[in-house]
Amino acid sequence: MRETLEIRTDHKYVEVAERIETLIEKKVLKVGDKLLSVRALSKEQGISLSTAFQAYYFLESKGLIEARPQSGYYVKFSREYTRDLPKTSEPFDDATPVSVDDMINSVYVDLNAEKILNFSTGAPAVELLPTAKLNKAVMHVLRDSKTSCLHYEHIQGNVLLRKQIARQAFNWGGAPSEDDIIVTAGTVEALSLCVKAITKPGDAIAIESPTYFAIFQVMESHGLKVVEIPTNPLTGIDLDYLEKAIPRFDIKACLFVNNFNNPLGSCMPDENKKRLVDMLAKKEIPLIEDDIYGELYFGKTRPKTCKTYDKKGLVLHCASFSKSLAPGYRIGWTIPGRFKEKILRLKRMHTVSTNTLTQAAVANFLSNGRFELHLRHLRKALHTQSLRYIQAVSDLFPEDACVTRPQGGFTLWIEMNAKINAFKLHKRALKHNIGIAPGQIFSSQGKFENCFRISYGQPWSSRIEQGLSTLGKLMKDYK
Repeated sequence: MRETLEIRTDHKYVEVAERIETLIEKKVLKVGDKLLSVRALSKEQGISLSTAFQAYYFLESKGLIEARPQSGYYVKFSREYTRDLPKTSEPFDDATPVSVDDMINSVYVDLNAEKILNFSTGAPAVELLPTAKLNKAVMHVLRDSKTSCLHYEHIQGNVLLRKQIARQAFNWGGAPSEDDIIVTAGTVEALSLCVKAITKPGDAIAIESPTYFAIFQVMESHGLKVVEIPTNPLTGIDLDYLEKAIPRFDIKACLFVNNFNNPLGSCMPDENKKRLVDMLAKKEIPLIEDDIYGELYFGKTRPKTCKTYDKKGLVLHCASFSKSLAPGYRIGWTIPGRFKEKILRLKRMHTVSTNTLTQAAVANFLSNGRFELHLRHLRKALHTQSLRYIQAVSDLFPEDACVTRPQGGFTLWIEMNAKINAFKLHKRALKHNIGIAPGQIFSSQGKFENCFRISYGQPWSSRIEQGLSTLGKLMKDYK
């Protein structure tokens, strides 16, 4: 009953706040404009004073408005006043071997130290996760299990968990059964199994540029070449370029993060996803779809997936709970279509079974209907944090710095003056106990030397503000 009441109350003030936010986005309300008083807003909208206060507080937490003592509320920030977007990537027109391990290792070797303000990890802060309820789920399944979860789980994964994942697929237009799903140890294992199932050493596989560095490590481990496809920071890969590259480089497969790509945050429009699936289906080319960020959208509805449009079983859909629920539980999955039996054989050869206890705990958590409520809170927090970080970048970084404006996920991509080397900036920032992810590790070709990624997974604080201020000074003072 308490959760139902919370949702209804939340809906009212958020509804009012979102209408005001829309007026700001459409420039009906401009930066510096004074808003209605709380009492006037209450009267005009037919809401309580408490709900009116909550609506303004919600907008204030996003950094969109500010309260001025003895004066009222004013519009403070609009996306219209944010920096330019980074350019669409221009990778070298070639299929290249992959080797990025050395730089990745040097970037992440010390970043788990508590003294480091770590902007480089794309994961939610622990305080944004339902720790107590997950602990309760663990205790429940331990108590109810005849073996205290010490047994090996079924190779394909916990049945109850697979049923819950199948239900979750309804959000993106999917209708798999539990028998279509294979549970893995996180998304990276799912990607690795899928890559192994559809390629052989020396094959060329198309990826985004830039893209998450773990994807390069997967490619390198399987002896593959990669073809980097130009990627727009709003709409994703250039489909025309891909269509021409397929015969030119004899591309055997594709691996894309279409919903809120890491690091750009780009989200491919649904009509482009359909075009991509149809294009590859005509050529019988498999598509591995990493949808790990799909549930972390800031808009009204979840974006669809390429799997939504898959009619031939050529899309191998991969995802996990690592970014939305429990990073350390390492629970991922794949819905691999026609390649299911081959992937099951590969899993049997490599890992046999995924962690029994964490599978059971997540299944219990999902079956109690807690996930959707948690996601609503998490999306709201991440959206608010993204706006605060973007505003800080606009205020504190050099005037020629560009920044992305993601509509989901965790990350911002910063493009600096071409004279600034991101890896050297990373080294200088570490001396101030600040960690960033330099752009070079997001390309097999060593590109993006003047770019870096930061995560807004940590709630806004004075420490975050000071860290971004220090980064801005280091960029301004760079020689």
